[in-house]
Amino acid sequence: MWLFFGRLVAVALAVVMFGQLSTAHAASLTDGVVQTVLDNGLTVLTKEVKTAPVVTVQVWYRVGSRNERPGITGISHMVEHLMFKGTQTRPVQFGRLFSALGSSSNAFTSYDMTAYYGTVGSNKLNGLLELEADRMANARVGAEELGSERSVVLSELDGGNNNPGTRLYRQVMRAAFPQSSYGWMVIGDRRDVENYTVADVQSYYRTFYRPDNATLVVVGDFETQALLRNVRRLFGGMTRPSTPLPAVEPLTTPLIAQPITQPITLREPGSVPFLLAVYPTLPKVTDPNIPALDLLENILSGGRSSRLYQALVEKGLATSVSASASGMMGLGWFSFNGTPSQGRSLEELDRLILAEVERLKSGGVTADELARAQRNVRTSFIMSNRDMVSQANQIAYLQTVTGDYRFGDRYLAAIAKVTPADIQRVARQYLDPQRRVVGFFMPTVITAQAGQNITGDTRTSEVRPSEPVNPAEVAKYLPANVLSLNPPTVQPVRPERFVLPNGLTTLLLVDRSSPTVAIAGSIEAGSGFDTAEKAGLAALTAQNLRNGTRRQTALELAKTLEDRGASLGFGAGREAVGVSALALKEDFPVVLNQLAEVLQTATFPDAEFQRNRDRNLVSLKSELDSPGSLARRIFQQELYPAGHPFHVMRTEASLKAIQQADLATFYRQHYRPDTTTMVIMGDFDPNTMKTMLRREFGPWQAQGMAPRLTYPEVPLPDRLTRKQATLPGKTQAVTLMGHPSITRRDPRYHACPDSEPKS
Repeated sequence: MWLFFGRLVAVALAVVMFGQLSTAHAASLTDGVVQTVLDNGLTVLTKEVKTAPVVTVQVWYRVGSRNERPGITGISHMVEHLMFKGTQTRPVQFGRLFSALGSSSNAFTSYDMTAYYGTVGSNKLNGLLELEADRMANARVGAEELGSERSVVLSELDGGNNNPGTRLYRQVMRAAFPQSSYGWMVIGDRRDVENYTVADVQSYYRTFYRPDNATLVVVGDFETQALLRNVRRLFGGMTRPSTPLPAVEPLTTPLIAQPITQPITLREPGSVPFLLAVYPTLPKVTDPNIPALDLLENILSGGRSSRLYQALVEKGLATSVSASASGMMGLGWFSFNGTPSQGRSLEELDRLILAEVERLKSGGVTADELARAQRNVRTSFIMSNRDMVSQANQIAYLQTVTGDYRFGDRYLAAIAKVTPADIQRVARQYLDPQRRVVGFFMPTVITAQAGQNITGDTRTSEVRPSEPVNPAEVAKYLPANVLSLNPPTVQPVRPERFVLPNGLTTLLLVDRSSPTVAIAGSIEAGSGFDTAEKAGLAALTAQNLRNGTRRQTALELAKTLEDRGASLGFGAGREAVGVSALALKEDFPVVLNQLAEVLQTATFPDAEFQRNRDRNLVSLKSELDSPGSLARRIFQQELYPAGHPFHVMRTEASLKAIQQADLATFYRQHYRPDTTTMVIMGDFDPNTMKTMLRREFGPWQAQGMAPRLTYPEVPLPDRLTRKQATLPGKTQAVTLMGHPSITRRDPRYHACPDSEPKS
């Protein structure tokens, strides 16, 4: 549940701060939102969305690690865990109650807030509200509950410490914010987690879990007045505490007493070097300079045409680099992350990033760069507003962090007014190299002893399965009559099947709830076709599709999309290559044209291929240094014997054996219209769409029979096999257990949804 600097804050900022594209899409985020404040201070935000008979319910509390103090770091996250342990009136795991309602429920803790969210069928709305009201007032916080969740959180801490990125982040943020709660991890310090008392947690819960410190958001299929009557019945009886909420000491910059001239260097077992540079200089999220800072982030690292990508990744100096502006309730920070290319040092990468920032400070940005960034930001807002959960996230985040769910409207107007001079000004003001903290992770040599057999009855601990769920016990604590309610009536929506003469299959589904069009596609060109000698070929082919065509270079292809804030991506799985695309409806013809172009005329330039292969070698090192990834790799190769399509895994040798010509050959053999299926959904006219499909994909022809994979049946093992891998420097072990399961075609498949079926 814990978000390690959970991109949720960054995503929430990105989502809520993205404006509209034009007057054609001028509908405000707040259109249809009704705000109600109960007498006890609870803020209720509702928005009717009738696109499906479902409702999302979210409760956001204005409490996070920002509200903690030394000695109880991470206690906000601990309370989040305990909120699922039951209440005084319902002493049962709330996860089981949510499951009985058919709710997909979860929670997260961040620096400034803790949030709980769930989505149910509209007939179960009142039941979900009753459970949320119960745990707001009556959460069960005792020694037994704290003891069990303490073990879970300590395990999460160990898991995070397995990641060198977490360890470096902890040290850099501690140095950047030495006097601020933003300087410690949301999950807290291990010693604090080990020593919380029941009284500590109960006091924290009673202090911050109160109606006047919470926002209830409901978005979906309901009638507002009926909903509000029920909300008043369930939540209105809670009293507002007479004690005011504890004040959080205002934060001001700079927090660093004196410049830190030397990087923080972490030398530990690992695989890939990387840097993290943090400028703890940004103002709080509502500051007027935040729009320009967000656009600065986009100009520096927003896509392939961005400055850092072109200056470092495109030239082979780095395998990855990114910038991020993080605004918080108190203050914020600007950060850079990067991994140098093979043979390049972290010191050199740091100098190159600094040089690019200084070039922007001295030379400014072009009008085209700013327009592209504004377009990306605005379009992303529309893209991120396509479902009711996202809409609920946005208004809940705004209300919690800014105190006004309408804040986004003002931000959208500000985005459009930012000038090139504003970008240059905020870069000079906030990206002062004397006010930053830099961290280097320099891996020492590791030797993973992978896949050793363990014989006999060797074991590390006895497995103690949890008690099985007792349906009668769960039903006893569900809201009254909730299981007897009739399910909402659902009218099936069936897509139209449209097949071109060349065999390309499309499924067309019109949905006018958002001015966007999306593609989800599949091409039978997955890594199941890889050989052991050149494992990784399918993935490299998919990754290089947009690196050049007969007509356009990689940069030209990227700008075509990035100028419109559209996206197009390919990713190889075991069975197929997935295709994804998303655009505003007026830009979709351009995206469809580019998709057709790369599927029919990709050229795989050698220089681009070499850089992409280098990035794959780096990611392979990271994979082999991750206990979870390494365990899954060993597990899968043990599960499926040699010769099975799921047994082959990429290695350093197999990646280095792949050449540019191999990609071109694989592309000609496996990228065919008769093995391609696309689902197109969004705001479009079906007849116009069919015309575009004929024009763009009609000329695509395949030769000969399509290659097909066969999946030999894998019997259940007749004995227990144990494998063990040792990774130096890792504090937490990962254990996987399992056996081959049924296929998707098995009629029993839907009765065991937790399995991972294969074709």
